[in-house]
Amino acid sequence: MVQLFINCFFIILGYVSLWFFIACYKKRNDVADIAWGIGYIFICLYLFIKTDRWPVLLLLYSLVFVWGLRLSVHIYNRNKNKKEDFRYQAWRQEWGKNFFWRSYLQVFILQGFILLIIISPVIHAAASSPMNWNVFTWVGLCCWLIGFYFQATADQQLSVFMRQRKKQGEIMQTGLWKYSRHPNYFGEILMWWGVFIITLPLADSVYFIISPVSITLLLVFVSGIPLLEKKYTGNAAFESYKKRTSRLIPMPPRKKPAT
Repeated sequence: MVQLFINCFFIILGYVSLWFFIACYKKRNDVADIAWGIGYIFICLYLFIKTDRWPVLLLLYSLVFVWGLRLSVHIYNRNKNKKEDFRYQAWRQEWGKNFFWRSYLQVFILQGFILLIIISPVIHAAASSPMNWNVFTWVGLCCWLIGFYFQATADQQLSVFMRQRKKQGEIMQTGLWKYSRHPNYFGEILMWWGVFIITLPLADSVYFIISPVSITLLLVFVSGIPLLEKKYTGNAAFESYKKRTSRLIPMPPRKKPAT
């Protein structure tokens, strides 16, 4: 198993380095967001070629493939013909003369390291003895399907809203976004918990809980929700929306206090 992780590490290192050169050529670091989902597909293709192909493992590859392809296509369509994402623009200004090496280390290499952590349950499964479908397979698959629905539907609803909104600063507050300020992130987190649950019957799988825990912490406390909501600081509509809408887990909106 250790050798398989080492091989995946070097594949990811080469992969993110290639995307760094693409970013330099395109002069936009947000290509890293497109590379994110595709990177998981590359690892699954490598594991598919190099290891056994038992049914539950093929299910894991399929789930990761569907998630990664949909996400990368969505981000590509969202970003094309637009300026570089505001988060990367801010770093470009902040890093100044150190922009190139900090981009390589803090965007691409760091992303590769996180990618290895998140996909670790799948690599562990590929290195393990085959197992049959069981209750954990079904529970994990149900979690993944619910998560996929939330992410894909929320992304689609937001895309339609962004095309139709009448003025800058308007806030998406309908559909799934009525019940969560970040239903797409909720979906992504649930999908990776689903993947982990599928691998639970495997020996030593509990150690790879680092995967869903990491994606949860990243999206909730580091690179997801905090950075996006910082963009709307001072937006009165968002502040009102924030008071009545759950941060992550979909819940009925809180009622406005009586006046």
